[in-house]
Amino acid sequence: MWSRPLRIAIQTLASVLALLLMPPHFALGQKPKYEKITIHNDEPRRDVSGSIVDAHDGNLQFFNGRYYLYGTAYGETAGFSINNRFRVYSSADLEHWVYEGELLKAPSDGVYYRPYVVYNAATKKYVLWYNWYPKLWNGQVGVATSESPVGPFTIINPNVHLSQAVDHPGDGSLFVDRDDNAYFVYTVIDQGHAIRVEHLSRDYLSSTGETSAVLANGCEAPAMFRHEHDYYVLFDSACCFCAKGSGARVFKSSSPLGPYTQLENINRDAEKNPIVHGQQTFVASIPTADGRALIWMADRWGSRPDHIKGHDFQYWTPLTISPDGSIAMLTNTTDWSLSIEVGRKAPPPKKVYAWPQKVDPNPVMIDPCTKAPLSPAEAGEILSTKSVRRGAPR
Repeated sequence: MWSRPLRIAIQTLASVLALLLMPPHFALGQKPKYEKITIHNDEPRRDVSGSIVDAHDGNLQFFNGRYYLYGTAYGETAGFSINNRFRVYSSADLEHWVYEGELLKAPSDGVYYRPYVVYNAATKKYVLWYNWYPKLWNGQVGVATSESPVGPFTIINPNVHLSQAVDHPGDGSLFVDRDDNAYFVYTVIDQGHAIRVEHLSRDYLSSTGETSAVLANGCEAPAMFRHEHDYYVLFDSACCFCAKGSGARVFKSSSPLGPYTQLENINRDAEKNPIVHGQQTFVASIPTADGRALIWMADRWGSRPDHIKGHDFQYWTPLTISPDGSIAMLTNTTDWSLSIEVGRKAPPPKKVYAWPQKVDPNPVMIDPCTKAPLSPAEAGEILSTKSVRRGAPR
């Protein structure tokens, strides 16, 4: 058994190391700092090197004093190639983004979409859930983990046994409740694109089998969040990279597995046309000077002026929830501002992880959405040359 002086010395050293490893504004009891920033929805985000941020249909998280944007990078393809990539960018202020690399380590060939990352406080691991297709549209859901929010993530199970797995899961996203219970809200393709919510295991690596009833059919791109004592699930009709955008139906419940009550559609006007020409991907919870702000995030498919899919814009806007639990209609706003918590500075430069490209052996030559012929680059028949990063040191 160690002597008391040795135990005290070890405890002191551990405390010093903990302080050194803390983000600057969390150390020594310092209060968080806040800064007013402006979100621009009429232009693509760029990283600190000047490259356009190519991260779509994913999520935004605030981990350990830094913001992380996860998403699918499409490059020059039409979005149906085995060269879709999962990427992560980080920022201290939502304005200056650092490219942190690609996420999945040694994945099988397939078409990958919708990466969502959460943190498991019990296992102290970052957990990634994603949707992928060994063959379109044979949908599966995979799960991977990492010790770091920027990965690379090691695949734990490429085909999670969800309660509805036999009917091919499609789009999905993650939600972690205040009690650290996690849920996966997803589309079930062979049930008429039904939306369900499923309870996950405590380590977030599998399903408990507990699932909600069907919320609606013919839908995709669901997002789930909590406000006070109410749970919300937002989604709308299947869109298939539609430039016109999709709506955002609101479903509310006092329990994460329901039953849910349908409220308004906050992204359709009186004529049922989308207000914001985007398809939602996530509702982020951001620390601000006035508490947590809920930010609705959507991809504006077809908005790229240079015709490169990976350069499509994203649309972010705050959600306003009334005391009665209803959510205000969205407005099409170009610029808006808020005072966010300033995160820690970027870590030292490193060589980022890259998932090697390869020529697609079975390219999709006809766009499934528009039925138009695809060029060799759009189909993945040749490797992208302009917009896919090579994993060089930053």
